[in-house]
Amino acid sequence: MTFTSLDAPVTSVPQERSIVTAVPGPKSRELHERRLAVVSSGVSSTLPVYIERANGAILVDVDGNRFIDFGAGIGVTTVGHTEASVVAAAAGQLQDVIHTLFTITPYEQYVRVAELLAEHTPGDWAKKSVLVNSGAEAVENGVKIARKHTGRRAVAVLDHAYHGRTNLTMAMNYKAMPYATGFGPLAGDVYHAPSSYPYHDGLSGTDAAARTTSWLEKVVGASDLACLVVEPIQGEGGFMVPAEGYLPALQEWCTANGVVLIADEIQSGMARTGRYYASEHFGLEPDLVLTAKGIAGGLPLAAVTGRAEIMDSAQPGGLGGTFGGNPVACAAAVAVFEAIENNGLLAEGERIEKTLTAGLEKLAATYDIIGEIRGRGAMIAIELVQPGTGSTTKEPNAAAVSEITTWAAQQGVLFLSAGTYGNVLRFLPSLAVTDELIADGLSVLDAALARLS
Repeated sequence: MTFTSLDAPVTSVPQERSIVTAVPGPKSRELHERRLAVVSSGVSSTLPVYIERANGAILVDVDGNRFIDFGAGIGVTTVGHTEASVVAAAAGQLQDVIHTLFTITPYEQYVRVAELLAEHTPGDWAKKSVLVNSGAEAVENGVKIARKHTGRRAVAVLDHAYHGRTNLTMAMNYKAMPYATGFGPLAGDVYHAPSSYPYHDGLSGTDAAARTTSWLEKVVGASDLACLVVEPIQGEGGFMVPAEGYLPALQEWCTANGVVLIADEIQSGMARTGRYYASEHFGLEPDLVLTAKGIAGGLPLAAVTGRAEIMDSAQPGGLGGTFGGNPVACAAAVAVFEAIENNGLLAEGERIEKTLTAGLEKLAATYDIIGEIRGRGAMIAIELVQPGTGSTTKEPNAAAVSEITTWAAQQGVLFLSAGTYGNVLRFLPSLAVTDELIADGLSVLDAALARLS
Protein backbone atom coordinates (compact mmCIF):
# COMPACT_ATOMS: atom_id res chain seq x y z
CA MET A 1 0.00 0.00 0.00
CA THR A 2 1.39 3.38 -0.99
CA PHE A 3 0.42 6.90 0.01
CA THR A 4 0.56 10.06 -2.10
CA SER A 5 1.79 13.45 -0.89
CA LEU A 6 -0.95 16.04 -0.46
CA ASP A 7 1.04 18.27 -2.80
CA ALA A 8 1.17 15.70 -5.59
CA PRO A 9 -1.08 16.34 -8.60
CA VAL A 10 -3.92 14.00 -9.50
CA THR A 11 -2.61 11.12 -11.59
CA SER A 12 -4.25 11.26 -15.00
CA VAL A 13 -5.38 8.05 -16.61
CA PRO A 14 -5.79 7.52 -20.38
CA GLN A 15 -9.50 7.80 -21.09
CA GLU A 16 -9.83 4.53 -22.98
CA ARG A 17 -10.38 0.93 -22.01
CA SER A 18 -7.55 -1.57 -22.08
CA ILE A 19 -7.62 -5.19 -20.94
CA VAL A 20 -4.17 -6.71 -20.44
CA THR A 21 -4.98 -9.76 -18.28
CA ALA A 22 -7.86 -12.08 -17.65
CA VAL A 23 -10.64 -10.40 -15.65
CA PRO A 24 -10.17 -10.71 -12.74
CA GLY A 25 -6.38 -10.74 -13.09
CA PRO A 26 -3.89 -12.55 -10.84
CA LYS A 27 -3.41 -9.66 -8.39
CA SER A 28 -7.16 -9.20 -8.03
CA ARG A 29 -7.62 -12.92 -7.44
CA GLU A 30 -4.95 -12.83 -4.75
CA LEU A 31 -6.61 -9.89 -3.05
CA HIS A 32 -9.95 -11.62 -3.28
CA GLU A 33 -8.61 -14.62 -1.38
CA ARG A 34 -7.43 -12.26 1.37
CA ARG A 35 -10.83 -10.59 1.38
CA LEU A 36 -12.73 -13.87 1.76
CA ALA A 37 -10.86 -14.57 4.99
CA VAL A 38 -11.65 -11.29 6.71
CA VAL A 39 -14.63 -9.49 5.10
CA SER A 40 -18.21 -10.53 5.82
CA SER A 41 -19.84 -12.44 2.97
CA GLY A 42 -22.78 -10.08 3.44
CA VAL A 43 -20.62 -7.41 1.82
CA SER A 44 -20.68 -8.83 -1.67
CA SER A 45 -19.09 -7.40 -4.83
CA THR A 46 -20.52 -7.52 -8.32
CA LEU A 47 -17.06 -8.06 -9.81
CA PRO A 48 -14.00 -9.21 -7.81
CA VAL A 49 -11.73 -6.69 -9.53
CA TYR A 50 -9.73 -4.54 -7.13
CA ILE A 51 -9.30 -0.92 -8.14
CA GLU A 52 -6.00 0.89 -7.64
CA ARG A 53 -6.53 4.20 -9.45
CA ALA A 54 -9.34 6.13 -11.09
CA ASN A 55 -9.65 9.31 -13.08
CA GLY A 56 -12.41 10.82 -15.19
CA ALA A 57 -14.57 7.93 -16.38
CA ILE A 58 -11.92 5.21 -16.16
CA LEU A 59 -11.08 2.73 -13.39
CA VAL A 60 -7.69 0.98 -13.28
CA ASP A 61 -7.36 -2.29 -11.40
CA VAL A 62 -4.31 -3.69 -9.62
CA ASP A 63 -3.44 -5.71 -12.73
CA GLY A 64 -3.37 -2.66 -14.98
CA ASN A 65 -6.71 -3.23 -16.71
CA ARG A 66 -8.63 -0.07 -17.58
CA PHE A 67 -12.43 -0.14 -17.42
CA ILE A 68 -15.01 2.32 -18.72
CA ASP A 69 -17.08 3.05 -15.64
CA PHE A 70 -20.81 3.34 -16.33
CA GLY A 71 -21.61 3.13 -12.62
CA ALA A 72 -19.64 5.96 -10.95
CA GLY A 73 -19.83 4.21 -7.59
CA ILE A 74 -23.61 4.01 -8.11
CA GLY A 75 -23.93 7.67 -8.91
CA VAL A 76 -21.32 9.04 -6.50
CA THR A 77 -18.42 10.31 -8.61
CA THR A 78 -20.74 12.38 -10.78
CA VAL A 79 -18.17 15.10 -11.53
CA GLY A 80 -15.61 12.42 -12.45
CA HIS A 81 -13.18 10.25 -10.52
CA THR A 82 -10.48 12.28 -8.73
CA GLU A 83 -11.69 15.57 -10.22
CA ALA A 84 -8.73 17.90 -9.63
CA SER A 85 -10.54 20.77 -7.90
CA VAL A 86 -12.34 18.39 -5.53
CA VAL A 87 -9.11 16.60 -4.65
CA ALA A 88 -7.38 19.92 -4.05
CA ALA A 89 -10.17 21.19 -1.80
CA ALA A 90 -10.20 18.02 0.29
CA ALA A 91 -6.39 17.91 0.51
CA GLY A 92 -6.23 21.52 1.62
CA GLN A 93 -8.85 20.95 4.30
CA LEU A 94 -6.99 17.88 5.56
CA GLN A 95 -4.08 20.13 6.44
CA ASP A 96 -6.24 22.59 8.39
CA VAL A 97 -9.01 20.85 10.33
CA ILE A 98 -10.08 17.24 9.89
CA HIS A 99 -12.68 17.03 12.65
CA THR A 100 -14.12 18.98 15.55
CA LEU A 101 -17.84 18.00 15.54
CA PHE A 102 -20.10 20.79 14.30
CA THR A 103 -22.48 20.51 17.26
CA ILE A 104 -19.62 21.27 19.66
CA THR A 105 -17.35 23.73 17.83
CA PRO A 106 -18.74 24.64 14.39
CA TYR A 107 -16.90 25.73 11.24
CA GLU A 108 -17.61 27.65 8.05
CA GLN A 109 -17.54 24.72 5.60
CA TYR A 110 -20.73 23.23 7.03
CA VAL A 111 -22.49 26.59 6.78
CA ARG A 112 -21.34 27.07 3.18
CA VAL A 113 -22.70 23.68 2.11
CA ALA A 114 -26.05 24.53 3.73
CA GLU A 115 -26.08 27.85 1.84
CA LEU A 116 -25.43 26.09 -1.48
CA LEU A 117 -28.15 23.54 -0.78
CA ALA A 118 -30.63 26.30 0.04
CA GLU A 119 -29.73 28.00 -3.24
CA HIS A 120 -29.92 24.96 -5.52
CA THR A 121 -32.70 22.75 -4.17
CA PRO A 122 -36.14 23.37 -5.74
CA GLY A 123 -38.48 25.91 -4.14
CA ASP A 124 -38.27 29.66 -3.62
CA TRP A 125 -38.58 29.91 0.14
CA ALA A 126 -36.39 30.02 3.25
CA LYS A 127 -34.61 26.69 3.68
CA LYS A 128 -32.39 25.06 6.25
CA SER A 129 -30.33 21.86 6.26
CA VAL A 130 -28.83 19.20 8.47
CA LEU A 131 -25.74 17.37 7.21
CA VAL A 132 -25.25 13.67 7.86
CA ASN A 133 -23.10 10.83 6.53
CA SER A 134 -25.11 8.72 4.09
CA GLY A 135 -28.25 8.53 2.03
CA ALA A 136 -29.97 6.14 4.42
CA GLU A 137 -29.18 8.48 7.31
CA ALA A 138 -30.69 11.36 5.34
CA VAL A 139 -33.87 9.33 4.81
CA GLU A 140 -34.08 8.50 8.51
CA ASN A 141 -33.67 12.15 9.49
CA GLY A 142 -36.15 13.35 6.88
CA VAL A 143 -38.79 11.01 8.29
CA LYS A 144 -37.91 11.99 11.85
CA ILE A 145 -38.26 15.69 11.05
CA ALA A 146 -41.56 15.18 9.21
CA ARG A 147 -42.99 13.22 12.15
CA LYS A 148 -41.96 15.91 14.62
CA HIS A 149 -43.39 18.69 12.43
CA THR A 150 -46.76 17.02 11.82
CA GLY A 151 -47.18 15.11 15.07
CA ARG A 152 -48.22 12.14 12.93
CA ARG A 153 -46.86 8.61 12.84
CA ALA A 154 -47.26 7.03 9.39
CA VAL A 155 -44.74 7.01 6.54
CA ALA A 156 -45.70 6.28 2.93
CA VAL A 157 -43.42 5.24 0.09
CA LEU A 158 -44.03 4.09 -3.47
CA ASP A 159 -43.84 0.65 -5.04
CA HIS A 160 -40.41 -0.20 -6.48
CA ALA A 161 -38.72 2.24 -4.09
CA TYR A 162 -35.28 1.85 -2.59
CA HIS A 163 -34.19 3.99 0.37
CA GLY A 164 -31.37 2.16 2.21
CA ARG A 165 -30.24 -0.65 4.49
CA THR A 166 -30.93 0.72 7.99
CA ASN A 167 -33.84 -0.62 10.00
CA LEU A 168 -36.32 2.06 8.95
CA THR A 169 -35.15 2.23 5.33
CA MET A 170 -35.26 -1.56 4.96
CA ALA A 171 -38.96 -1.31 5.78
CA MET A 172 -39.31 1.44 3.20
CA ASN A 173 -37.79 -0.59 0.37
CA TYR A 174 -40.10 -2.39 -2.03
CA LYS A 175 -37.86 -5.42 -2.49
CA ALA A 176 -36.93 -7.53 0.54
CA MET A 177 -34.13 -9.60 -0.98
CA PRO A 178 -31.29 -8.98 -0.36
CA TYR A 179 -31.82 -5.81 1.67
CA ALA A 180 -34.14 -7.00 4.44
CA THR A 181 -34.51 -10.77 4.30
CA GLY A 182 -33.83 -12.25 7.73
CA PHE A 183 -33.06 -8.89 9.36
CA GLY A 184 -36.44 -8.26 11.00
CA PRO A 185 -38.42 -7.22 12.84
CA LEU A 186 -38.57 -4.10 10.72
CA ALA A 187 -39.88 -0.66 11.61
CA GLY A 188 -43.64 -0.28 11.60
CA ASP A 189 -46.05 2.36 10.30
CA VAL A 190 -44.52 2.20 6.81
CA TYR A 191 -46.96 1.86 3.90
CA HIS A 192 -46.27 1.03 0.26
CA ALA A 193 -48.54 2.79 -2.22
CA PRO A 194 -48.84 2.04 -5.94
CA SER A 195 -46.58 4.19 -8.10
CA SER A 196 -46.44 5.39 -11.70
CA TYR A 197 -44.74 2.86 -14.02
CA PRO A 198 -45.89 3.94 -17.49
CA TYR A 199 -44.22 1.10 -19.40
CA HIS A 200 -46.25 -1.47 -17.48
CA ASP A 201 -49.36 0.25 -16.14
CA GLY A 202 -50.13 2.49 -19.11
CA LEU A 203 -51.72 5.10 -16.85
CA SER A 204 -51.61 8.85 -17.34
CA GLY A 205 -50.01 10.89 -14.58
CA THR A 206 -53.43 12.06 -13.41
CA ASP A 207 -54.84 8.54 -13.22
CA ALA A 208 -51.73 7.10 -11.57
CA ALA A 209 -51.76 9.86 -8.95
CA ALA A 210 -55.46 9.28 -8.26
CA ARG A 211 -54.69 5.60 -7.71
CA THR A 212 -51.86 6.46 -5.31
CA THR A 213 -53.77 9.03 -3.27
CA SER A 214 -56.93 6.91 -3.15
CA TRP A 215 -54.89 4.03 -1.76
CA LEU A 216 -53.30 6.30 0.85
CA GLU A 217 -56.65 7.67 1.95
CA LYS A 218 -58.18 4.21 2.30
CA VAL A 219 -55.26 2.25 3.75
CA VAL A 220 -53.45 4.85 5.86
CA GLY A 221 -55.70 7.87 6.25
CA ALA A 222 -54.35 11.29 5.38
CA SER A 223 -54.76 12.57 8.92
CA ASP A 224 -52.31 9.96 10.22
CA LEU A 225 -49.73 10.40 7.46
CA ALA A 226 -46.58 12.34 8.36
CA CYS A 227 -44.83 12.13 5.00
CA LEU A 228 -44.79 10.67 1.53
CA VAL A 229 -41.26 9.84 0.36
CA VAL A 230 -40.76 9.68 -3.41
CA GLU A 231 -37.82 9.24 -5.76
CA PRO A 232 -38.53 11.61 -8.67
CA ILE A 233 -36.78 9.04 -10.87
CA GLN A 234 -36.60 5.72 -9.07
CA GLY A 235 -33.08 4.33 -8.80
CA GLU A 236 -32.66 0.71 -7.74
CA GLY A 237 -36.24 0.05 -8.81
CA GLY A 238 -35.22 0.49 -12.44
CA PHE A 239 -34.98 4.21 -13.32
CA MET A 240 -38.74 4.54 -13.65
CA VAL A 241 -39.70 7.98 -14.92
CA PRO A 242 -43.25 8.78 -13.77
CA ALA A 243 -45.96 9.82 -16.20
CA GLU A 244 -46.33 13.54 -16.87
CA GLY A 245 -48.27 15.27 -14.10
CA TYR A 246 -47.93 12.43 -11.58
CA LEU A 247 -45.56 14.12 -9.12
CA PRO A 248 -47.23 17.57 -9.14
CA ALA A 249 -50.56 15.85 -8.43
CA LEU A 250 -49.01 14.08 -5.44
CA GLN A 251 -47.61 17.38 -4.22
CA GLU A 252 -50.99 19.05 -4.49
CA TRP A 253 -52.60 16.24 -2.48
CA CYS A 254 -49.88 16.36 0.17
CA THR A 255 -50.17 20.12 0.57
CA ALA A 256 -53.96 19.94 0.86
CA ASN A 257 -53.69 17.26 3.56
CA GLY A 258 -50.77 18.59 5.61
CA VAL A 259 -48.48 15.74 4.52
CA VAL A 260 -44.77 16.49 4.15
CA LEU A 261 -43.59 15.57 0.65
CA ILE A 262 -40.00 14.32 0.74
CA ALA A 263 -38.01 13.92 -2.49
CA ASP A 264 -35.32 11.26 -2.20
CA GLU A 265 -32.80 12.73 -4.66
CA ILE A 266 -29.93 10.64 -3.33
CA GLN A 267 -29.23 9.02 -6.71
CA SER A 268 -30.91 11.51 -9.04
CA GLY A 269 -29.58 14.75 -7.56
CA MET A 270 -26.42 16.85 -7.94
CA ALA A 271 -26.56 17.43 -11.72
CA ARG A 272 -27.03 13.73 -12.49
CA THR A 273 -30.04 14.32 -14.75
CA GLY A 274 -29.02 17.58 -16.43
CA ARG A 275 -30.59 19.59 -13.63
CA TYR A 276 -29.32 20.05 -10.09
CA TYR A 277 -32.27 17.92 -8.94
CA ALA A 278 -34.50 15.62 -10.97
CA SER A 279 -37.56 17.20 -9.34
CA GLU A 280 -37.00 20.17 -11.64
CA HIS A 281 -37.88 18.07 -14.70
CA PHE A 282 -41.39 17.58 -13.32
CA GLY A 283 -42.17 20.97 -11.80
CA LEU A 284 -41.91 19.39 -8.34
CA GLU A 285 -41.01 21.57 -5.34
CA PRO A 286 -40.75 19.18 -2.38
CA ASP A 287 -41.05 20.22 1.24
CA LEU A 288 -37.85 18.32 2.03
CA VAL A 289 -35.08 17.19 -0.34
CA LEU A 290 -32.59 14.42 0.45
CA THR A 291 -29.10 14.73 -1.04
CA ALA A 292 -26.19 12.28 -0.86
CA LYS A 293 -24.02 10.23 -3.25
CA GLY A 294 -22.72 12.84 -5.73
CA ILE A 295 -22.58 15.80 -3.35
CA ALA A 296 -18.94 15.41 -2.21
CA GLY A 297 -17.22 13.76 -5.16
CA GLY A 298 -16.70 10.44 -3.39
CA LEU A 299 -16.40 11.50 0.24
CA PRO A 300 -19.23 10.57 2.66
CA LEU A 301 -21.76 13.38 3.02
CA ALA A 302 -25.53 13.67 2.86
CA ALA A 303 -28.16 16.24 3.72
CA VAL A 304 -31.78 16.94 4.50
CA THR A 305 -32.78 20.34 3.14
CA GLY A 306 -36.22 21.85 3.37
CA ARG A 307 -38.64 24.53 4.41
CA ALA A 308 -37.19 26.38 7.37
CA GLU A 309 -40.33 26.00 9.48
CA ILE A 310 -40.28 22.21 9.01
CA MET A 311 -36.54 21.85 9.62
CA ASP A 312 -36.81 23.97 12.78
CA SER A 313 -39.44 21.63 14.23
CA ALA A 314 -36.64 19.53 15.70
CA GLN A 315 -35.61 20.56 19.20
CA PRO A 316 -31.99 21.70 19.78
CA GLY A 317 -29.80 18.61 20.00
CA GLY A 318 -32.37 16.47 18.20
CA LEU A 319 -30.39 16.39 14.95
CA GLY A 320 -26.73 15.75 14.19
CA GLY A 321 -24.10 13.09 14.68
CA THR A 322 -20.39 12.65 15.29
CA PHE A 323 -19.22 12.73 11.68
CA GLY A 324 -22.15 14.51 10.00
CA GLY A 325 -20.86 17.43 7.94
CA ASN A 326 -17.20 16.52 8.38
CA PRO A 327 -14.99 19.49 7.33
CA VAL A 328 -13.09 17.54 4.66
CA ALA A 329 -16.28 16.20 3.07
CA CYS A 330 -17.83 19.69 3.23
CA ALA A 331 -14.81 21.24 1.51
CA ALA A 332 -15.14 18.62 -1.24
CA ALA A 333 -18.86 19.36 -1.55
CA VAL A 334 -18.25 23.08 -2.04
CA ALA A 335 -15.78 22.18 -4.80
CA VAL A 336 -18.38 19.91 -6.41
CA PHE A 337 -20.93 22.73 -6.56
CA GLU A 338 -18.25 25.00 -8.05
CA ALA A 339 -17.23 22.34 -10.59
CA ILE A 340 -20.84 21.98 -11.74
CA GLU A 341 -21.03 25.71 -12.36
CA ASN A 342 -17.52 26.37 -13.66
CA ASN A 343 -17.38 23.33 -15.95
CA GLY A 344 -20.92 23.59 -17.31
CA LEU A 345 -21.79 20.11 -16.09
CA LEU A 346 -25.56 20.52 -16.39
CA ALA A 347 -25.04 20.78 -20.15
CA GLU A 348 -22.80 17.72 -20.01
CA GLY A 349 -25.68 15.76 -18.53
CA GLU A 350 -27.85 16.80 -21.45
CA ARG A 351 -25.09 15.82 -23.89
CA ILE A 352 -24.76 12.39 -22.34
CA GLU A 353 -28.51 11.81 -22.50
CA LYS A 354 -28.59 12.74 -26.19
CA THR A 355 -25.60 10.62 -27.14
CA LEU A 356 -26.50 7.62 -25.03
CA THR A 357 -30.18 7.57 -25.92
CA ALA A 358 -29.46 7.85 -29.65
CA GLY A 359 -27.09 4.91 -29.46
CA LEU A 360 -29.52 2.81 -27.46
CA GLU A 361 -32.34 3.57 -29.90
CA LYS A 362 -30.22 2.12 -32.72
CA LEU A 363 -29.68 -1.03 -30.67
CA ALA A 364 -33.40 -1.25 -29.82
CA ALA A 365 -34.19 -1.26 -33.55
CA THR A 366 -32.08 -4.42 -33.89
CA TYR A 367 -32.68 -6.29 -30.64
CA ASP A 368 -36.29 -6.83 -29.59
CA ILE A 369 -35.33 -7.73 -26.04
CA ILE A 370 -34.91 -3.98 -25.40
CA GLY A 371 -38.41 -3.18 -24.22
CA GLU A 372 -37.95 0.45 -23.18
CA ILE A 373 -35.31 3.17 -22.97
CA ARG A 374 -35.92 5.70 -20.21
CA GLY A 375 -34.27 8.23 -17.92
CA ARG A 376 -32.85 11.73 -17.89
CA GLY A 377 -29.33 13.09 -18.29
CA ALA A 378 -26.64 10.67 -17.19
CA MET A 379 -29.27 8.43 -15.60
CA ILE A 380 -30.50 6.22 -18.45
CA ALA A 381 -31.70 2.62 -18.46
CA ILE A 382 -33.03 -0.07 -20.75
CA GLU A 383 -35.56 -2.63 -19.59
CA LEU A 384 -34.90 -6.05 -21.08
CA VAL A 385 -37.77 -8.40 -21.84
CA GLN A 386 -38.10 -11.88 -23.28
CA PRO A 387 -37.60 -12.05 -27.07
CA GLY A 388 -40.72 -11.07 -28.96
CA THR A 389 -42.55 -9.77 -25.88
CA GLY A 390 -41.53 -6.12 -26.06
CA SER A 391 -44.98 -5.01 -27.18
CA THR A 392 -47.01 -7.82 -25.64
CA THR A 393 -46.37 -9.45 -22.28
CA LYS A 394 -43.22 -7.47 -21.43
CA GLU A 395 -41.97 -10.47 -19.44
CA PRO A 396 -38.76 -9.58 -17.54
CA ASN A 397 -35.46 -10.94 -18.85
CA ALA A 398 -33.12 -10.85 -15.86
CA ALA A 399 -30.89 -13.57 -17.32
CA ALA A 400 -29.98 -11.31 -20.24
CA VAL A 401 -28.93 -8.49 -17.91
CA SER A 402 -26.75 -10.86 -15.91
CA GLU A 403 -25.07 -12.25 -19.02
CA ILE A 404 -24.47 -8.78 -20.47
CA THR A 405 -22.93 -7.31 -17.33
CA THR A 406 -20.67 -10.33 -16.83
CA TRP A 407 -19.45 -10.48 -20.43
CA ALA A 408 -19.03 -6.71 -20.78
CA ALA A 409 -16.81 -6.62 -17.68
CA GLN A 410 -14.48 -9.09 -19.37
CA GLN A 411 -14.18 -6.61 -22.22
CA GLY A 412 -13.49 -3.66 -19.93
CA VAL A 413 -16.93 -2.07 -19.60
CA LEU A 414 -18.72 -1.87 -16.25
CA PHE A 415 -22.51 -1.77 -16.50
CA LEU A 416 -24.93 -1.97 -13.55
CA SER A 417 -28.10 -3.98 -13.19
CA ALA A 418 -31.24 -2.67 -11.51
CA GLY A 419 -34.99 -3.19 -11.35
CA THR A 420 -37.38 -4.98 -9.06
CA TYR A 421 -37.08 -8.03 -11.29
CA GLY A 422 -33.39 -7.60 -12.10
CA ASN A 423 -34.11 -6.96 -15.77
CA VAL A 424 -32.92 -3.36 -16.10
CA LEU A 425 -29.49 -2.34 -17.37
CA ARG A 426 -28.64 1.12 -16.07
CA PHE A 427 -26.12 3.69 -17.18
CA LEU A 428 -24.80 6.05 -14.48
CA PRO A 429 -21.58 7.42 -15.98
CA SER A 430 -19.80 10.42 -14.58
CA LEU A 431 -20.36 13.72 -16.35
CA ALA A 432 -16.73 13.44 -17.47
CA VAL A 433 -17.51 10.54 -19.81
CA THR A 434 -16.78 11.44 -23.43
CA ASP A 435 -18.91 10.68 -26.47
CA GLU A 436 -16.06 8.41 -27.62
CA LEU A 437 -16.23 6.37 -24.42
CA ILE A 438 -20.02 6.15 -24.71
CA ALA A 439 -19.70 4.90 -28.29
CA ASP A 440 -17.10 2.34 -27.23
CA GLY A 441 -19.27 1.13 -24.37
CA LEU A 442 -22.27 0.81 -26.68
CA SER A 443 -20.19 -1.19 -29.15
CA VAL A 444 -19.49 -3.68 -26.37
CA LEU A 445 -23.19 -3.72 -25.47
CA ASP A 446 -24.01 -4.36 -29.13
CA ALA A 447 -21.67 -7.35 -29.17
CA ALA A 448 -23.11 -8.63 -25.88
CA LEU A 449 -26.66 -8.42 -27.24
CA ALA A 450 -25.60 -10.16 -30.45
CA ARG A 451 -24.23 -13.06 -28.38
CA LEU A 452 -27.72 -13.54 -26.92
CA SER A 453 -29.47 -13.59 -30.29
